[in-house]
Amino acid sequence: MEEEEKAQEETKEEKPDQAKQKMEEIGKPLEKMTAVELREVAVLIEGITGAHAMKKEELLRAIKEAWGIEEEEPAKAKTKETKAGTSVKDLKVKIARFKDEKEAAREANDRKKVDLLRRRINRLKKHTRKAAQA
Repeated sequence: MEEEEKAQEETKEEKPDQAKQKMEEIGKPLEKMTAVELREVAVLIEGITGAHAMKKEELLRAIKEAWGIEEEEPAKAKTKETKAGTSVKDLKVKIARFKDEKEAAREANDRKKVDLLRRRINRLKKHTRKAAQA
């Protein structure tokens, strides 16, 4: 009996090491891992059951809890702004206004104004994409 208990204790001690080795093999921090990679790590941790049915957020929470890692609160979202200092919301309002003007110019058969507004809209869309990535 005692030999079986010792063997179980040894495997318990080896499993966390296996989980940490698996993380090192993957070479990413927990938050950057995919759900599949997190499952592989979670299966090797003894206190986690039902890892195959968990979603990524649940896996992260369970792994951090098992290893005693405190979860950090996400930083508050900043208003995304472009170099000019205007927010994405302001740019989208301008785009909508230019689209209305473009339709009015199209109805008036003013090709130059339609072309000018098309280019302005295109430029503003590029600015919104850059601001969204920042």
